[in-house]
Amino acid sequence: VQNKQAAQEVARLSAPPGSVYLGWRIFQAQCASCHGPAGQGSAGAPDLLPRVAAMGQRQFVSLVLNRYDWNNAVDKSRADPVAREALVDQIVQRKAPPLVMPAWASEPGVSPHIADLYAYLSARAQGTLGTGRPLP
Repeated sequence: VQNKQAAQEVARLSAPPGSVYLGWRIFQAQCASCHGPAGQGSAGAPDLLPRVAAMGQRQFVSLVLNRYDWNNAVDKSRADPVAREALVDQIVQRKAPPLVMPAWASEPGVSPHIADLYAYLSARAQGTLGTGRPLP
């Protein structure tokens, strides 16, 4: 009854891989200026916690490293003049922001630590981590 080691081991194994502390550091350096210091959004970017809570690690990695690449939208529109004009119209009419979250795949400060970033945001989304600095 007093042995808590088994429960602690199960909890450790069920946690996402990565360091919550390192994820917090990466988040503060790269993401907090737009998404707020605790990931709960700001005037310029959405609250990440409900989004992360609804996705798994693979989807998170794909979104952060690839999906939000502004250059992909521009490159795709170059091949199609109609798409290019539609993109310009959306920006001019303020229906689409001129810049969106960049893809982080080529960013050496983020891409090697993507599991850490997910560990931090996942812990925040699940409510197991507060808004302050986690312990290393």
